[in-house]
Amino acid sequence: MALDKEAGIWTSGRSGKRGRAHTKGRPLDEAAWQDVRDVLQDRPRRRDLLIEYLHLLQDRFGHLSAHHLRALAEEMRLSMAEVWEVATFYAHFDTVREGESPPPDLTIRVCDSLSCEMAGSDALFSALKDGVDPSRIRVLRAPCMGRCDTAPVAEVGHRHVGRATPTTIQQVIDSGDLHPLIPDYETLAAYRMAGGYETLVSLRDSGDWQQVQSQLLEAGLRGLGGAGFPSGRKWGFVRANPGPRYLAVNGDEGEPGTFKDRHYLERTPHLMLEGMLIAAWAVEAKTCYIYMRDEYPAVLEILRREIAALEQAGLVPTGYIDLRRGAGAYICGEESAMIESIEGKRGIPRLRPPYVAQIGIFDRPTLVHNVETLHWVARICREGAQINDVMHNGRKGLRSYSVSGRVANPGVYLLPAGSTITEVIAAAGGMANGHRFKAYQPGGPSSGLLPASLGDVPLDFDTLQPHGTFIGSAAVVILSDQDSARDAALNMLRFFEAESCGQCTPCRVGCEKAVKLMQAERWDTALLDDLCTVMADASICGLGQAAPNPIRLTMQHFGDEV
Repeated sequence: MALDKEAGIWTSGRSGKRGRAHTKGRPLDEAAWQDVRDVLQDRPRRRDLLIEYLHLLQDRFGHLSAHHLRALAEEMRLSMAEVWEVATFYAHFDTVREGESPPPDLTIRVCDSLSCEMAGSDALFSALKDGVDPSRIRVLRAPCMGRCDTAPVAEVGHRHVGRATPTTIQQVIDSGDLHPLIPDYETLAAYRMAGGYETLVSLRDSGDWQQVQSQLLEAGLRGLGGAGFPSGRKWGFVRANPGPRYLAVNGDEGEPGTFKDRHYLERTPHLMLEGMLIAAWAVEAKTCYIYMRDEYPAVLEILRREIAALEQAGLVPTGYIDLRRGAGAYICGEESAMIESIEGKRGIPRLRPPYVAQIGIFDRPTLVHNVETLHWVARICREGAQINDVMHNGRKGLRSYSVSGRVANPGVYLLPAGSTITEVIAAAGGMANGHRFKAYQPGGPSSGLLPASLGDVPLDFDTLQPHGTFIGSAAVVILSDQDSARDAALNMLRFFEAESCGQCTPCRVGCEKAVKLMQAERWDTALLDDLCTVMADASICGLGQAAPNPIRLTMQHFGDEV
């Protein structure tokens, strides 16, 4: 094509027709471009900060207009396609095309996870939907918010409402205070008064990382995000690769029924932070990234405050801890998807090998730990391996169980790792009044359902595999005789259908087809079994590989319902 000296910028070759007045794609709106500059100010225009900047724009304007996204692409020297595909991947970003109406100023999200569904979230959603002015208030269903101990849960703006009713939600709206409630927690000053960070300072001065690694192995600490890999061994794998190296904290606690990480961070955040800095010291990490789910606004504020306090105290250089905010994508709990998101991309899991210990953030060796794992790293280093020297039912150590559903006192319970579901229910005050124990979810929807008759199985790593399931993140949900195992399994598959990243066909299509088949009056068990086999064998990551578990275990143990 040749440049046209007349009105159109481009000629159209042999046709002789006049060209376009501007290049293809959305024209750049100068006012929108200035808005973007005002929001970003002097922040660096790095590609990996794209998601952070999308948050800033949405926080300022309440949505992401096409004009602002075009301007952001221009400002960051990215294609509009790159910016648009990232913005539309995450559930918490509201993209608005030209001619579309932006969402109302206020959004209410109602959790539809299993615990909340059993507590009446469907009725709550319907009542809210029918009782508000849709031009002023938007009511949406949302996946687990990590507050299953106060089900049903709703989020009004950024304010969570536990044991929510239309009345309590209206009271929050009337108050006008839609900010997160910050609980009382142990600040840096209080933590240091009790000896906090003395271990870190001592290790930095004269510590031997291999000795600390051996201490963790002696304590039997394993990854508490669900994978269960021996934590100390990761350090050696990462250090075996040349630097620079990074550390990433996986705080994307999105498995429905799990809320232990939030529990600890809202009370003792510096145990995790000191454990993180000890691990970072061990692998000589250049930067520590904390990836925290957007559903935890109070935790995000606590971490902002306490990271700033650490910097002011001189315990870390400014910018050494980089707090990143998720945007509503369960898949980012998978470590490689989390790393893609930290790099400012869609949370698409990577094929392995290579593993993130070799090629992680920015293609550099990366150590990934779960929040609770780092909590225990700090405790073991401070108090010795013997604090985990608890034996029960042939299992060693302690576990934090997130317990919800039909129990008297839902919450987080620190119990011996070999505890049975009967012992977990007893710790939670027994069954709720009027309910008889029927079934349980041992480790989130990925683990499926087991019947009450398997109440004597120790709930720990490696003990549940003979029964076709696993402990995962120890997200325990209790069902009673008033609940349907079939309905619970459908709830789990709807979650997987909604949260599949869409990268691989077995998961993307398989979850959709499974939901349709499970809605039939009677399940086609042979067809569902074939579908489960394909999904488990051919899916790229753990989401698609584990999604069949609720189907198979429900058919196995609750065949009379399907």
